[in-house]
Amino acid sequence: MEQATEAVPADPTAIRHVLLDALALPEWNEAFLTIDGPEQAELGTRYALRVRPGLAGELQYTAVAADRIEITWQVPGFREVGIWTIGPDRQITHTFEQSGPLATVLRPAYRNVATIRLARLANRVRQLAHTA
Repeated sequence: MEQATEAVPADPTAIRHVLLDALALPEWNEAFLTIDGPEQAELGTRYALRVRPGLAGELQYTAVAADRIEITWQVPGFREVGIWTIGPDRQITHTFEQSGPLATVLRPAYRNVATIRLARLANRVRQLAHTA
């Protein structure tokens, strides 16, 4: 399991908006090439997913609450459950756990990825704030 926490100086509503914009996840998560499905994220909706290096699978929101969003995605041989917890002090904790034979092979490449994802999330929130 990987985990990191970072203060994201943004309104929690803006953070939730970025996390729940499934079709835009590839804009800040470089593992995702494309995501296809409904524009409005809904619990349990299955999104078609393509990840690097071109594997096809699916992504699904498995929990959505004011302070916690859980996203599960999988491709053949790989499954990830990622949790984003939004604290009252704008501390965001990202935890993820991966399973499957491909996850075992890729495990060394995923060190520090939780920290990288938090930085990209914060950057995406800032980008959207500047365009609003």
